[in-house]
Formats: sequence, C-alpha cells, structure tokens
Amino acid sequence: MDAKTAVKEIKQGRISPLYLCYGTEKYQIQEFVGLLQDKLVDRDQKDFAMAVFDLAETPIEAVVEEAETLPFLVERKLIVVRDAGLFTAGKEGGKIEHKVEALQTYIGNPAEHSVIVFVVYAEKLDERKKIVKAMKASGTALSFMPLGGGELVQWVVHEVEKRGCRIGKEAAEALIAAGGVHMAALAAEADKLCLYAGTGGTIDTAAVEQLVARSTEQNVFAMVEHIAALRLEKALGIFYELLKQREEPIKIAALIARQFRIMMQVKELGRQSYSQQQIASQLALHPYVVKLAGEQARKFEAGRLRDILSELAELDYRMKSGGVDKVLGLELFLLKLGA
Repeated sequence: MDAKTAVKEIKQGRISPLYLCYGTEKYQIQEFVGLLQDKLVDRDQKDFAMAVFDLAETPIEAVVEEAETLPFLVERKLIVVRDAGLFTAGKEGGKIEHKVEALQTYIGNPAEHSVIVFVVYAEKLDERKKIVKAMKASGTALSFMPLGGGELVQWVVHEVEKRGCRIGKEAAEALIAAGGVHMAALAAEADKLCLYAGTGGTIDTAAVEQLVARSTEQNVFAMVEHIAALRLEKALGIFYELLKQREEPIKIAALIARQFRIMMQVKELGRQSYSQQQIASQLALHPYVVKLAGEQARKFEAGRLRDILSELAELDYRMKSGGVDKVLGLELFLLKLGA
C-alpha cells in the first residue's frame, strides 16, 4: 500500500493497527501522523488517547506493553514511536537494549484498541531484518520520499486550494524556485501568500516575486538560469543584489560551481539512461532540483560544462590567493559566461 491509499482509507474510517512511516520527507510524515491524530484523538481526552515514545530512551517492550493495555475512557489510543532505528541499518536504539521479539510477537496479533505509528526519518529500511519483513507482511509500511517535479507543483497547487485560494502552474513553479523544495517551507509561504490574496483570491507570479524571499542558493540558481537563457542583465542584477546583502564573492562562486557541477552530473547520468528519480537518489538531490538542472544542462554541451568548471576552479584559486579582486574577478567571469 502506498501513502495516498493509506490516507484515503483513514479518511474513510479504515485504520490499520500498525503503520511504519519512513522516508526523508518529514513534512509529509508529520501530516500523516496529524491525520491519524485528528481521526483518533479527541483534544479533551488527549492524555488518555495518545502516547508518544522515543526508542532512544524507551525499550520497545514498553511500547508493546502500552499498546496491549486497555485504554481508559476512550475507544482506541494512538501510540507514536519516534527514532525507530529498529527498522534501519546500524546499531539499534543506542544505549537502550530492545527485546525485538516482543514487537515481532505483537505484530502477529496486534491489539484492536491501539494504533501504533513508527516514524523513521531514513531513505531506506534494512530489508535483511526480520522485524522489517514482519512489519511489511502484517503492518502497513509507507514510504514518504520527495515528490517528483510535476508532483511537487501539483502539491503546491493543492495546498493553496486547501487554504481557499488559487494558484496557476507558472506561479507554483515560481514559488518553488523562490522558496526551495522543502515542503514545510513551501507550506509556510503558501500561508503567507493566501493571507495576502484573501479568501478566494488568486496568487500570481508577481505576488510570489514580491512576497517570497529567495535564499542565497535560490538566487544563484536563478542567476545561472538567466545566464543559460542569455539574460545577462538580469543575472548581473542578482549578483549585485547579493553583494548588497554582503554575501561573500567566494561563496557565490562556490554555489555557481555547485550548480554547474550538478548540471554536468545530471547530463552524464541522463546520457546513461538514468531516470529522474534514479539521478536524484544517486546525487542525493531532490527530484525537482534534478528536473530543473536537467533543463538547464540541455542548454550547454558537456564539453562546455567541463570548461566552465575548470574556469571556476582557476577563479577560486586566484580569488583566494589574491591574484584578482574577488568582486571584479567574479563579475568578469559572469560577463564572459553570458557572452
């Protein structure tokens, strides 16, 4: 079962007694736990209906004991188990000794009056472990990984609609370009934009540019995008704005080099028939970042990307050794690149 199916079933009242939520997209996992909490926990009875454990501090057998204990004054209770390293590679639980067999026995016959949610902020589970196999066979293991390019845009559109506003694809892409790919940050920006637009209002690209502050990394990405599209004036405008914000030229050069390195890696892996998701996993990048880097990379030949990186390495050496004024050196590099 995937996360979307699990969410639909929960909304329809079909709730599993066991969930194993793993992945790197923390915001989605937190939303999933929040949905279960809304369905199972009455605010006035939270002390009786919900328990939270950390396996770095609590043995797993204590969690099982809590799950087997009949709830008081409520029909079912929600048990959230964090830092569940039992399911990943590496040492289990740090200083705490866990009797994993207690959980394995419980998985075979879970209590109807309890719902346990294990939260694992890791990309992969350790498939070799018996407890992982048992959980996948009897429980509901749900993966929460970063959304692909198109999916992230759709998610932004949906989040804005949930808040009673509207946003088009172009404006959603502008929001991601300015705010980054982290869902928690995008959700916060959506709150701000919807407050500005008002109920039933429409968020356009102009509103995004006016209200969403770009990070240095996002500004450098936009600068490279302008250079790739031969919009040198706009690229230099961003560069001068970063200088006004007292950003170090050496840092800007390093971020430019990083972006061109990603472009070269994406181009090479794409040539080897890697999919967008495979490239993202290989480079430890968000799929949307890979998508945008791929679009930029198509505007450069592979040899040209290598030459640019070589020039940036030489510029970095000259800037750090005093061979050239840092601002002037980077400015000349941008002018040459844009030409």
